[in-house]
Amino acid sequence: MSLKRLGDPTTISDAVIHNNIVYLAGQVAEEPVSPSVYEQTRNILGQIDALLKEAGTDKTKIIKTNIWLADISTFAEMNKAWKEWVAVGHAPARATVEAKLADPKWKVEIMMTAAI
Repeated sequence: MSLKRLGDPTTISDAVIHNNIVYLAGQVAEEPVSPSVYEQTRNILGQIDALLKEAGTDKTKIIKTNIWLADISTFAEMNKAWKEWVAVGHAPARATVEAKLADPKWKVEIMMTAAI
């Protein structure tokens, strides 16, 4: 059983690859954090594009996505960014829920699993 870890695995791996599946850790917006859920979502999806590329895959191979929103009333704002980003005809299974995130400046957290 081989595992490949992306990022600095001393605290948390950005992604772990096993059996041609990449498991991304929850991604949040980078600094400086915009208060806009739309902009935070776009920032996160850009990070995800980079991680998927590093893992040898892309957004057309996403299997599952979990999205946490600090405030579920911002769903439409997040979903606007999502719809602009997701590959047409390749939408993964997805769950979106409201949750208290680890830092109040983060409004969105996204975690994905993709095939390689």
